[in-house]
Amino acid sequence: MTNIAQFEKDVNLNKTSIHIEDTMAVNKFAMDMIYRLNKYGIDRGRPKILLCIGTDRSTGDCLGPLIGSRINNWEQNFFTVYGTLDQPVHASNLQEKLKEIYETYIDPFIIAIDACLGKIESVGCVNLGYGSLQPGAGVNKDLPPVGEIHITGIVNVGGFMEYLVLQNTRLNLVMRLADVIAGGLKKTIQEYAKQNAWGS
Repeated sequence: MTNIAQFEKDVNLNKTSIHIEDTMAVNKFAMDMIYRLNKYGIDRGRPKILLCIGTDRSTGDCLGPLIGSRINNWEQNFFTVYGTLDQPVHASNLQEKLKEIYETYIDPFIIAIDACLGKIESVGCVNLGYGSLQPGAGVNKDLPPVGEIHITGIVNVGGFMEYLVLQNTRLNLVMRLADVIAGGLKKTIQEYAKQNAWGS
């Protein structure tokens, strides 16, 4: 496991980046997420919403709904999932879904998950950070910022013809990013339950 003092120092820098080639990626993800949830003082009673943004119409943009579908197949009562391959949350319905969340839940804690484009050396990295993400920014969409915590997977290189880049992203990379994020969230549920002495 990562040294706790160094880990806290790194997390306090706001963003953590973990590469899918890291053999400890799932453990590092879970440790980071648990730390952030504890920092916010999240307890059993507060609704924890995983808002998995994206669409199955684009290989590069299906990361969020792919993760949402995986988590929806688990037996767990920790996260409530919005955004699956069957019912995606994307540019056209994001505001409607946010309205639904705030009308349905009291004080929801939203964790936003989305694919993103980045520098070539960052492709294959999972990023976790405090605060909201700006969905659609990479493809010039004007959408509201979402999330108290955000998770992004860098699926390809940004900067030019983003729609085409997303359409031509390798599914293998997206699946591997989804493996790390979903695996990390599963471990988060298990470890957070142990720490706080309530069932997953």
